[in-house]
Amino acid sequence: MSSPRLKLPVIQNWNCHNCGGCCKQHEIEITVEEKERIEKQRWDLDDSIPAGKPVIEKLGLSPTSKRYRLTHQEDGSCVFLNEQGLCRIHAKFGEPAKPLACQVYPYAFHPAGNDVAVSLRFSCPSVVSNLGERIDRQEPAIRKIVEQVLPRRRKTPPAPRLTSRESVSWPDTLKAVAKLSQFFQSDETPIQIRLLRAISFVELIENSRFETIRGERLEEFLDLIFEATVQELPADLELDPVAPSRLGGIQFRLLAAQYARKDTHAESSRGLGHRIALLQSAMKFAIGKGQIPCLQERFAPVDFSRVEAAFGGLPSESEKLFLRYYRVKIEGLHFLGAAYYDIPFAEGFHHLALMFPAILWIARWIAAGDGRTQLKPEDVNEAMAIADHHHGYSPVFGLPHFRSRVKNLSRSQDIKKLISWYSL
Repeated sequence: MSSPRLKLPVIQNWNCHNCGGCCKQHEIEITVEEKERIEKQRWDLDDSIPAGKPVIEKLGLSPTSKRYRLTHQEDGSCVFLNEQGLCRIHAKFGEPAKPLACQVYPYAFHPAGNDVAVSLRFSCPSVVSNLGERIDRQEPAIRKIVEQVLPRRRKTPPAPRLTSRESVSWPDTLKAVAKLSQFFQSDETPIQIRLLRAISFVELIENSRFETIRGERLEEFLDLIFEATVQELPADLELDPVAPSRLGGIQFRLLAAQYARKDTHAESSRGLGHRIALLQSAMKFAIGKGQIPCLQERFAPVDFSRVEAAFGGLPSESEKLFLRYYRVKIEGLHFLGAAYYDIPFAEGFHHLALMFPAILWIARWIAAGDGRTQLKPEDVNEAMAIADHHHGYSPVFGLPHFRSRVKNLSRSQDIKKLISWYSL
């Protein structure tokens, strides 16, 4: 089978800047072949690894288990992360010697019909800051990784569902994705207006039936509802923010808490006491009064009331960041189907739209912890890296209770209220 065409983001730059963040956040599961390759590297004879410390351990309790992962240092970092923030395997044997999971990050590859859509994880600070060479100019290097990721006898998977009850072909699904992306392309429209337009567009799709709307007719339909939402919500519209409902506020705070957690190996290995502490924190987030539980060391003690106060709007640099974020996620299909818990197009965009208020809620927490009542671009950058660590990768976001929470926020119109409320 010929190599698939790569759909690369043209507005995103990236190169690794050796911050070591990915080596401190993720558990790296390796294949049997990778295990054997690393064992042949003889790290037991290397002075940089503490004597007697294994570099690989088995996953699972079954004696026949063939799942393995790299071990961690005391602070939760990968055993191969050195003091300079570099990978020991990479430094000694070159990048191809590293586990595939390490070579892939921060890229994410998703089926797009016969093509492959390339997205990126904004948990990487260099992705957030748009540092490095343009992604579309790095195709040869990216293709080498894709060829390792894709199975040799690859079959095109079915297109993601458009709604919970409707499916269309891959070409028609990609038309809907392309039209959705247009809401985030260059003009002077504020990001919150763009998001409200996109939600209205998705709601019209959710309430439509597509048995006879295919091909050119679908394209005409998408153009029609796109223009209708733009006219309904002009760029100069003065928003009158309305606070979310009481139930919506509870559900949103629980969602924001999930995004603010630091789910690393060091955190998860703390045992029952850690799980009880998380349950207690969830109860406090549901109540939403008093001091916010510090879900990780980064956050300072701050009252919920300080995060809910107005913060003077979004910095202009952060407007540009969110535009790039949404285009990369949408064009990379990083919100639906195989890339996102097999969730349909419409429902998946509601999840993605909620990233905006969730990121701003965390950014306010960071700013308030520093004693400020206005956001800096650095607050939003850091909050995005914290929140996007979970997007599409933390299993809880695909569970029925979490999906139900997002559906409730959508049905009650609270997603729109949250977007406007946290734009203040």
